[in-house]
Amino acid sequence: MLNSLSLYALPVIIIMILTVGIIKKVPVYEEFVEGAKDGFKVSINIIPYLVAIIVGISMFRASGAMETIASLFAPILNALSVPIDSVPIMITRSLSGSATLGLFTELAQKLGPDAYATKLCAVIVGSSETTFYVLAVYFGAIGIKKLRYALLVGLLADTIGIIAAVFVCSKVFLPNIG
Repeated sequence: MLNSLSLYALPVIIIMILTVGIIKKVPVYEEFVEGAKDGFKVSINIIPYLVAIIVGISMFRASGAMETIASLFAPILNALSVPIDSVPIMITRSLSGSATLGLFTELAQKLGPDAYATKLCAVIVGSSETTFYVLAVYFGAIGIKKLRYALLVGLLADTIGIIAAVFVCSKVFLPNIG
């Protein structure tokens, strides 16, 4: 039933929008074109922010800093039953969803879907946000330059999400430890 519903949901929504537009005498095509123009302008405005994020993540990874950070925190993470393999995902999650997805894909292929590190990282990805990406794209699109508090709250939320993921996964997937 859900499969059938999903097949028809998008066409029904489009037909409903067109019907309401025609009933209210809205020039639907012209409005669509204007929206597309605005969307193109926004995408041009956010390109520098996206390039900065991509370059920063690439430099961070290529420099070996990610591995250094993981090795520095290894004793603490081992005591908390947090696999070292999950550190790169913890670090990049706030920066970029696509970088995190790439790291997660590598991890899942290397360790398999049933490994604790894979399960933990899946929960981390679902429990946190791409804070820097969101700030760059959405705040950059509308020209907000002061993002201090939004950044602090976003990073705090990411940290809490990661801590909660570690806690919950240790209780659910490692029942002998907790």
